[in-house]
Amino acid sequence: MGFVLLLIFAILALVAVSFAVWPLLRGPSMRGRPLLIGALAALVLGLSLGSYLLLGSPALALRSLTGPSSDDIRGLVSVLARRVLQTPDDARGWTLLGRGYLTLNDPSDAAAAFKRGLAVASPAQHSDLLSAYAEALTLASNGAVGPEAEAAFSDVLKSDPRDLAARFYLGQVAALRGDNARASALWSSLLPDVQPNSPLHDLVLNRLAMIRAQSGGAPDIHAMVEGLAARLKSRPNDAQGWQRLVRAYSVLGDRDKARDALANGRKALKNDAAGLAALNAEAKDGHL
Repeated sequence: MGFVLLLIFAILALVAVSFAVWPLLRGPSMRGRPLLIGALAALVLGLSLGSYLLLGSPALALRSLTGPSSDDIRGLVSVLARRVLQTPDDARGWTLLGRGYLTLNDPSDAAAAFKRGLAVASPAQHSDLLSAYAEALTLASNGAVGPEAEAAFSDVLKSDPRDLAARFYLGQVAALRGDNARASALWSSLLPDVQPNSPLHDLVLNRLAMIRAQSGGAPDIHAMVEGLAARLKSRPNDAQGWQRLVRAYSVLGDRDKARDALANGRKALKNDAAGLAALNAEAKDGHL
């Protein structure tokens, strides 16, 4: 009988975990989503197993497993909030909670969670957590970078010059203050590290164009193309990036660089049949 009850519990646990994490799996992309899903799954299993072991009742275990409902992300985050209060020295738990609040479009509570995490974070965790805290503060202010967020982003940039959020928002601060040189430098450095054709990539391009137009100049297309080339050296599996690079060099009339990019792209994509075919089609259209 005991074995049968344990088997029933195991089946119910697996079903409940799948229902709990399914809304997260099918939802929009989110920074840190795999960690949040894993934490919630472990939490559901831990609570239900505790009910079973302490009370010896499959009915109570099932009740623990089935609440909150599978489409109630707010309820799941509430469970995580109660959990971190029991382990307040767990910086990772506070980080996951903050990201959960961001999923619920609640940046104020996210900032509060990140701040609690910062108080107990290890040096290795501090930079990423500080960046998340500053970004949550900014989102809570409808995109305005206040003094506290600016100071936090500045500290982040000192320890991690490649942090995306710090470069973007500090560029925004510089542009608002009329320091177009600093804004341009920060945003130009950001482009090679941002996924091409992403909303952030397009936003940064538009802001750079606006700054240069205000300064009486035009966007530095050559610098943008060289930035793309530099990014592909570190991330060579980007098939669309190689197509864009070949096309850009062809449009600029630099056919030697276009041919070099084509050769390098073919080497990088030799195991990507679809990407290689698209690159060859691009070369054919450009008469290379």
